[in-house]
Amino acid sequence: MSHDRRMLVLRAVVENYIHTQEPVGSSAVTKNFPLHVSSATIRNDMAALEEEGYLVQPHTSAGRVPTEKGYRFFVDRLVRIVPLSAAQQRGIETFFTHSVSLEDTLRRAARLLAQITGQVAIVASPSIVKSHLRRFEMVSLSMNTYLLVIISDSGRVEQRTIATSMPPKPDDVDRLIAVVNTQNEGQPISLLARKLKDIAQSDEFSAMRGFIEIVVKAVADMHDEERSDSMYMSGTALLARGNGAPIASIGPLLDALEEQVVIMRLMGSLSRSANSQGVGVAIGSETHTQGLLNASVVSSGYGQVSGMEKDAPPRTDDADDPDRSENTAPLAFVGSIGPTHMNYPTTIAAVKAVAEYLSAFINRQDS
Repeated sequence: MSHDRRMLVLRAVVENYIHTQEPVGSSAVTKNFPLHVSSATIRNDMAALEEEGYLVQPHTSAGRVPTEKGYRFFVDRLVRIVPLSAAQQRGIETFFTHSVSLEDTLRRAARLLAQITGQVAIVASPSIVKSHLRRFEMVSLSMNTYLLVIISDSGRVEQRTIATSMPPKPDDVDRLIAVVNTQNEGQPISLLARKLKDIAQSDEFSAMRGFIEIVVKAVADMHDEERSDSMYMSGTALLARGNGAPIASIGPLLDALEEQVVIMRLMGSLSRSANSQGVGVAIGSETHTQGLLNASVVSSGYGQVSGMEKDAPPRTDDADDPDRSENTAPLAFVGSIGPTHMNYPTTIAAVKAVAEYLSAFINRQDS
């Protein structure tokens, strides 16, 4: 038996099942995928693929459907990634052209990806602590209250209100702002709290040491809150209407989407362990998430931090590790969640394209 032909039969079954969501028989393979062999040969190949765990026969008289192993082999070895059409690419460019802010762009990206794939789309906001400082500002709101504003090179803006019983002199605050920006512009925001501590210990700022310590705590809190990063989601209504997913799996899937920390961790891990196309795929049990056992997740990172080593190996450890280098991962991710019989070529191409456009948007913000 030809191994190459058997793999072509597997690809034919997967592609046919993705299209019809009906068990695939040898006649459908022969009709839609000319392999120039008899139906009997195709049946023998399909039986062999079933024995090897790539296909399963739901009913004795029915055709076969792909297993999780079959989908994995298809994604890793057989899938043919078709780039988005010129019209789709122009549509994406037009879609992003009207964005008015980073938040608006991310929201639009999630909506656009959901429209292209017909599945749930998720876009994470760039991590503030993996970004670099563009501007540090402090605005007086009242005698005892200041607004701390940190603007990253990705365009993300973080604000915190801080109160003090011993307000510093306005001139001292202006001097602090100037020193922080001079010393830290373009530097990792993850180091900002430590740099502020050093400034507080200097003789120049001894009179406002207590105030700077309050600022240090506010900056450190930003790092802690990254564990529940902003996440933009679109397309859940498509699941509620079925979209080809088994009815019994919709409820658990919707419940899983509510667990944002779990989804963030999963998609972040996939983005860092992506394949040569820059896309990671988890199928069914590979997600290690109960509600996603009948779903697949496709994810890609975007917004590579400046100075990233192009050939550095991907990290697959915890995304929330505060000691991990900002040079080992993209700023954030974009992904799609759908049934295991999703259209993998289209989903992978769409996720990859949207990630590339988001990276370009971030780079423009940094220029």
